[in-house]
Amino acid sequence: MPAMKKLPEITLVFWIMKIAATTLGETGGDLLAQTLRVGYAVSSLVLVAVFLASLAAQLGVRRFHPVLYWSVILSTSTAGTTMSDFMNRTAGLGYFLGALVLTTALGAVFAVWKLSGRPFDVTRVTGFRGEALYWTAILFSNTLGTSLGDFLSDDTRLGFGGGALLIAGAIALVLALRRFTAVSATLLFWVAFVLTRPLGATTGDFFSKPVAKGGLGYGTIGASLILAAVLLALVAYQTRRTRPYAPAAP
Repeated sequence: MPAMKKLPEITLVFWIMKIAATTLGETGGDLLAQTLRVGYAVSSLVLVAVFLASLAAQLGVRRFHPVLYWSVILSTSTAGTTMSDFMNRTAGLGYFLGALVLTTALGAVFAVWKLSGRPFDVTRVTGFRGEALYWTAILFSNTLGTSLGDFLSDDTRLGFGGGALLIAGAIALVLALRRFTAVSATLLFWVAFVLTRPLGATTGDFFSKPVAKGGLGYGTIGASLILAAVLLALVAYQTRRTRPYAPAAP
C-alpha cells in the first residue's frame, strides 16, 4: 500500500519558509501577548487552541496541502513563543532553565517516538500516530527555539543581530556536515529545525524591537505584516508548484 504524501520535500524553499514562519511566529506571539496586552497565559491558551484546530485539519487530509501544513507550522511558532515567555518570564524559570526544561521535554518526545518503532526520517512519516509524533516534536522544538533565541539576545552580550548571526553560523555548520560528512541526515534535519526557531526569534525581535534596544523599530504590528506578506507569497509559490499527490489506495 503506498504511503500518503502529506509533508513537503525538504528543499531550500522549505527552509526559507520555515524561517519566515518562525520569525512571524515570534512577532505574532509578541503582538498578541504584549502589544494587545492579552498576557502570556491567555495567549498561550488561545494559540494552543489554534494549533489543535489547524492540526486536526492537517491530520484529516489525505495529501500535502501547503496552506494547511504551513498554518500548523505557524501556529506552533506563535504558541511556542507565548508558552516559552510564560515559562521563562511569568513563571520565573529564566531563559537558560526554561531551555533546559524544554530540551528535556523534546528528548522525551523523541524517546517515545523511538519506542513506538516508527522511523525518525521525516520523508517516511506516515499514519496518524507517526504524524502526531512529528507535530508534537515540532511544537516542542519551536518552543525550545524561542527560549534559546531569548537567551542569546537577552542573557548574553550578543544582542538581536549578534544572536541571529551566531545561529546562522551554526546552521551553516549543519549544512557543511550534511554536505561533507556521513552524519545522519535525520539527526541534522532536527538540529537544523530547532536552530531555525531561535534564528526566527532573534530576527523577529531585531525587526520589531525599538532602535534604542538594538532593533529596527518596526514594532510587532509592522513586522508581522511584512513577514505575513512574505510567507503568503511563498505559500502561493509552493502551492502553484506542488503537483497533487494521489491518495493512498483504500
